[in-house]
Amino acid sequence: MASIWNHRISISLFGEAEGPAIGVVLDNLPPGEYIDLDALAQFMARRTKSLFLPDDPAQPADYPQVLSGLINDRTTGSPLCAFLNNPRGGQEVDLRELSRIARPGHADYTGAVRYRGFADVRGGGHLSERMTIPLCFAGAVCRQMLERRGIYVGAQITSIHNIKDRPFSQTDVTKEDLLALRSRRLPVRNPAQGKKMLADIQNAMAGGETLGGTIACYAVNVPAGVGSPIFDGLENSIAQLVFGIPGVRGLEFGAGFQTAKMTGSQCNDAFYVDDRGHVRTQTNHHGGILGGISSGMPICFTVAVKPAASVGKPQPTVDYAALTNEVLQSEGVPHPCTVPESAATVEAAMSIALVSHLLDYPNFV
Repeated sequence: MASIWNHRISISLFGEAEGPAIGVVLDNLPPGEYIDLDALAQFMARRTKSLFLPDDPAQPADYPQVLSGLINDRTTGSPLCAFLNNPRGGQEVDLRELSRIARPGHADYTGAVRYRGFADVRGGGHLSERMTIPLCFAGAVCRQMLERRGIYVGAQITSIHNIKDRPFSQTDVTKEDLLALRSRRLPVRNPAQGKKMLADIQNAMAGGETLGGTIACYAVNVPAGVGSPIFDGLENSIAQLVFGIPGVRGLEFGAGFQTAKMTGSQCNDAFYVDDRGHVRTQTNHHGGILGGISSGMPICFTVAVKPAASVGKPQPTVDYAALTNEVLQSEGVPHPCTVPESAATVEAAMSIALVSHLLDYPNFV
């Protein structure tokens, strides 16, 4: 399975949703980087704690165990390996007894075809959204590296279903704006809109439905000149990592698809020199990246996240082993909206991509 991302730093995800453990190996990290494990755990809690389901005291919290690459909270330069135990994992499984009913919206059928029926389908196996938890560990490590160098990444929920929150200015978003999001139950600018979003999600859940939404991600204080053109652009790396998040169905940088409606003069971002002698642009339709290289403006992109696939309604499907038509009836809605957890994962993806390119930047290491 293509679970290795390699771009100056290497990230390898391992495990299955209901296997003994899931984890990640990071290689080529600079030695001597301080990792605050308490801050790392706080970041990961944004991904692992659901806003909509009660905590299960029988299951321990998702807290990573570091096996290698870290001594006295400093990276050693060797591969950094961390894993999380799966409380219900590790049991012997008879593959013949596993369900062959394709859950609509899931990767059961495509995974079975791709891996000739041998893939672990329990809870989605290696194709499960649970695999974004070790990805968040990698992102949390990278985010700490960035913040020690004055670079801050943050994600804002800009909509859930039809309820919207006003995005930050793509020219003037600040470190303080992004830090303020971290203390809120939902990372939104307007808490009143956040309450409406939560109520809408609860209503959908009561009706057996799920909801999707959009997430805007920002990075501030990224210096100009980071990235390379053509196939090694900063957008390329961000997009590859973001589309590794299950549920993401769309991505646009800066003004994105709105640029198709503009004229050239409307779309172009005029340059100027500010009162501190820095080159900036009056607008930021380019999202902080030109030619695959950072411009010094805030890096901004928006992702669309689809509704969670497990709904509490009958859905036509097939038994892909017997090739018969079936009806799948799920019991309740296990998760009505994955957008809040996805916001943390999108931050992780941005952080990983930035570090991977900044390792080439003068004086970063």
